[in-house]
Amino acid sequence: MTIRRLPETIVNQIAAGEVIERPASAVKELVENAIDAGALQIDVVLRDGGRSMILVSDDGSGMTPEELGLAVKRHATSKLPDNELTHITTLGFRGEALPSIGSVSRLSISSRVSGADGWQIHVEGGRVHQVQPAALGNGTRVEVRDLFYATPARLKFLKTERTEMDHAVDTVQRLAMAHSDIGFSIGDGERERFASSATENLGRSQDALLRRLADVMGRDFADNALAIDAERDGVRLIGHAGLPTLNRNTTKHQYLFVNGRPVRDRLLTGAVRGAYQDFLARGRHPLVALFVEIDPEIVDVNVHPAKAEVRFRDPGIVRGLIVGGLRHALAAAGHRASTTVADAALGAFRQGGMAGGTPGFSGRGYGGGRVPAGLAEAAAQYIAPQDGTGVIPGLESAPAAPEPADVDMYAGDAADALAADVAFPLGAAQAQLHETYIVSQTAGGLVIVDQHAAHERLVYERMKVALANGRVVRQGLLLPEVVDLDETAADRLAARADEFAELGLVLEKFGTGAVVVREVPALLGQSDVAGLVRDLADDLSEIGAAHSLKERLDDVCSTMACHSSVRAGRRLNRDEMNALLREMEVTPHAGQCNHGRPTYVELNLADIERLFGRR
Repeated sequence: MTIRRLPETIVNQIAAGEVIERPASAVKELVENAIDAGALQIDVVLRDGGRSMILVSDDGSGMTPEELGLAVKRHATSKLPDNELTHITTLGFRGEALPSIGSVSRLSISSRVSGADGWQIHVEGGRVHQVQPAALGNGTRVEVRDLFYATPARLKFLKTERTEMDHAVDTVQRLAMAHSDIGFSIGDGERERFASSATENLGRSQDALLRRLADVMGRDFADNALAIDAERDGVRLIGHAGLPTLNRNTTKHQYLFVNGRPVRDRLLTGAVRGAYQDFLARGRHPLVALFVEIDPEIVDVNVHPAKAEVRFRDPGIVRGLIVGGLRHALAAAGHRASTTVADAALGAFRQGGMAGGTPGFSGRGYGGGRVPAGLAEAAAQYIAPQDGTGVIPGLESAPAAPEPADVDMYAGDAADALAADVAFPLGAAQAQLHETYIVSQTAGGLVIVDQHAAHERLVYERMKVALANGRVVRQGLLLPEVVDLDETAADRLAARADEFAELGLVLEKFGTGAVVVREVPALLGQSDVAGLVRDLADDLSEIGAAHSLKERLDDVCSTMACHSSVRAGRRLNRDEMNALLREMEVTPHAGQCNHGRPTYVELNLADIERLFGRR
């Protein structure tokens, strides 16, 4: 077998296979070139999801005819002026994108430098034509037709037109987020899928960034985002992070950047997960847009053909900065919950009763009034048998009517106390509904609190402080409690008895398939000891033998807090309710429980008045 050099066209096609995976990959390379060229407006058009045409136009610095001829040759670039790979300050630098695209498509590049004539060059399946004069404005216009026509096997791996378009839009949006001082648009020539104008007067400030993030991630994110600005050892982190109650079931809405370059990096996503682990249930993910600014010499962006991954010289600094920055912002948010919680509540009230804020009425109502449209149908659907048996599942017999709520009216000095309590952020408790929800009056509306979720967060935060200070007070059980388990679970708990004792839970093996609990943390009070132990046994099966409880302390504390909290169904008096509200106001992260659910919903008076047609 003879060793030989591959033809240039084959070399370029191999490079194209590494760099240009799909139309979105070509869009990424071309838009990055436009950004590096100093463009202030970049417009992208795709036809057939990018198969038949990709057009990228910009108003950047442009290229001379000599530069056009070099641009379509491999390893030709303007982005390494000192030939130093350890100091990369641009987005593109390899010099492979244009020749790679030209090797598998029909490529046309037209460009004009300010004050000079325009020129264009064509590349077809790797064959380069002569540079020719062209008429156009300042900047560059790159047109890619029939992508992968020279390597038709690649076409089989492309998805539907819509899917490929979605990937391209996502690519442009990610680059737009990192460059709020540049205007972007992308569409199919008939309809724009995304457009965002440059924030001319704001530069690249946090306000400009948030405005751009709102264009990409939506108004809900902008309304419920916490500003991040932290620095450690010369590395800076800026951006915005959503409140825990604003979450999704995928990581799709987590955008991470290093020196303006969009990346998908396990270190960074792991740091985000670690920062939010106290606040979200498994399978739920926060919304974040984070930008790491770091000396180019201590980060390697040349570890992936598509430059989607990076490698840090000291990853611990970056991870610690992200975790610390996010946790500081979340702590500063106090008991704040996202506005989407209130919007969902208002939406539930409006269903069938309001349309665009205007009352819609149909049918006779109470006392000669009218019933909101759809209410009668909704009620009938609720009351009707659900399974054909004539009985609503779970309600085989109708429950007895509850006693009237024990609510005392304020009078005299109590009225003054009400006025004082109303001034607090979470207001003054007025009533308890269904022995589960506290209704509180605030200066501007009302608050509904889930007593169990709220108290769970309070207990959890107390436990973390106690453990951090090494002062876990134990409380002996008057009668030690024996908990029956399967043999494996009992052995698993007994093996960790010393670690549990450090956390204030004293237990030991009790025969085969059981443990006996003798002491519990005093913070837990009258908790469900058997349920707690069984849940801890389940937690241990997931933690595994390789991890200590201290490494998974947050998970253990969360389980303990859940079992020791005020349960739904427990009646509270007014003093207890107000005490809970006051503690929520001074406890970090009290806007959501340990599982990411909101602890309270706030409705302002204006929204309530709109519900009743007063506005």
